[in-house]
Amino acid sequence: QAPLVESGGGSVQAGGSLRLSCKAPGYVYRSPCMGWFRQAPGQERERVAVLDKYGYATYADFVKGRFTISKDNGKNTLYLQMNSLQPEDTAMYYCAADSRGTAYCQSLTYSHWGQGTQVTVSS
Repeated sequence: QAPLVESGGGSVQAGGSLRLSCKAPGYVYRSPCMGWFRQAPGQERERVAVLDKYGYATYADFVKGRFTISKDNGKNTLYLQMNSLQPEDTAMYYCAADSRGTAYCQSLTYSHWGQGTQVTVSS
């Protein structure tokens, strides 16, 4: 079983919203980097948003102003609030954590991965 467990995916119409959740065990949740990635069929994996241990967030250009990454330390849970969803956002969304250090937060090769949650946006 994957150490990270995503939930909250689903099917929505364009302009709708979803909130993804990622429950992590403590040793993974305490990683220097946690983030959300996505991959559509036939496409390469993309980094969507990253939150480092200091609370600094970075976003891919294609989601700036629409998505917000956050976490609840009391629940060991990472979130991705997705607003103004568009069909091009359709993908499998993965939660991931990297243990190496904040200098590696922008990498695509994280240490821990969830199994993903599907997001489908129809026009």
